[in-house]
Amino acid sequence: MQILISAGEASGEMYGAQLIQALRRRDPSLDFFGVGGERMRAAGCDTVVDARDLAVVGIAEILSHLPTIYGRFRTLIAEADKRRPDLAIVIDSPAFNWRVARQMHKRGIPVVYYVCPQFWAWRQGRVRLLQKYVTKALVIFPFEEKFYRDRGVDATFVGHPLADLAHPLINRTEYASRYNLDLSKPWITLMPGSRVKEVRMNLPTILESAMKLGWGYEFLLPVAPTLDRGFLESLIGSRRPIHLVSDALPALAHSRAGIIASGTATVEAAMMGTPFVMVYRVSPLTYLLGRPRIKVSHFAMVNLIAGEEVVPELVQQNFTAEKVVARLNEILPFGPARDKMIAGLASVKARLRDPEQTGTNLPAADRAADVVVALLHGRPAHISQHAKE
Repeated sequence: MQILISAGEASGEMYGAQLIQALRRRDPSLDFFGVGGERMRAAGCDTVVDARDLAVVGIAEILSHLPTIYGRFRTLIAEADKRRPDLAIVIDSPAFNWRVARQMHKRGIPVVYYVCPQFWAWRQGRVRLLQKYVTKALVIFPFEEKFYRDRGVDATFVGHPLADLAHPLINRTEYASRYNLDLSKPWITLMPGSRVKEVRMNLPTILESAMKLGWGYEFLLPVAPTLDRGFLESLIGSRRPIHLVSDALPALAHSRAGIIASGTATVEAAMMGTPFVMVYRVSPLTYLLGRPRIKVSHFAMVNLIAGEEVVPELVQQNFTAEKVVARLNEILPFGPARDKMIAGLASVKARLRDPEQTGTNLPAADRAADVVVALLHGRPAHISQHAKE
């Protein structure tokens, strides 16, 4: 059987690789092609479109990249017409993937949407796109299942793919040796985003914040797989040493705190129990067009899941080096503020994989794979029941 799978950015590409591996454990004969990057290629996907070509953020920014994006879209659809997949799986990236879903639906191909668009946060009217073109929605936040079901979408909560992240095996001493880090200093992880435009918008103020914190810290900047190391080095320039590392989870796990752009990295930090300040900035035009449409009270995913402010949010004009440093200085020392945030992050981690919600202790990718395999073979979608650990 042929499966089209489309993931358009770093986090979606990681989830896609996990899902391919879980599906292959169930049926090694499955063939995959579509949109992805290095992780999905390593998992066995023939990527006819590279996810890097679609890694664009912001309303205004997308407009300037439309010719490239549309060209990649036509390449994918032409390949689908050649291979005639039995099923299509689209992951996040709604601006691109709902169009893929529409074209597959027109061709009579069942569509699974894994990691559904956050239409509950803004543009709720677009839920009709899922109603019309998607056979099954696999959602990763507990509150999403009810939101989509109430609006006529066949949705199942499978848990968050990051909720099963294990603490890295490499210890702090080994990690320090690998990247020439000073063990005597506290470490702070800097994560400005995974797309070029958002890094350009976020990294300069993050670096300014690091400078203001002083020489008592080591600063680690994990290089997202969708970014070029040279690009980051050009932005860092001649500033004090910033250590570029290739593995984000150990950096987070062994850091005292983080400065992290809104997105998947905030969930990774929560899974590692690392206190952080969430930051984000888009172009003034994108913010002007998008802010009135936002329907939620928080930007940070951990705050949305908790239903309260677990981590501070510094967005747009509030994202200044002075404010970042002030909020970090509240959580860097031992004390009630740090303890409260760590407890809040632990609560978020528990909610992302609640056995009473999912009925199983399987990882999210395996739960999703159970549903996909059932659809492929025309059976009712069912997640395997495993005893609680």
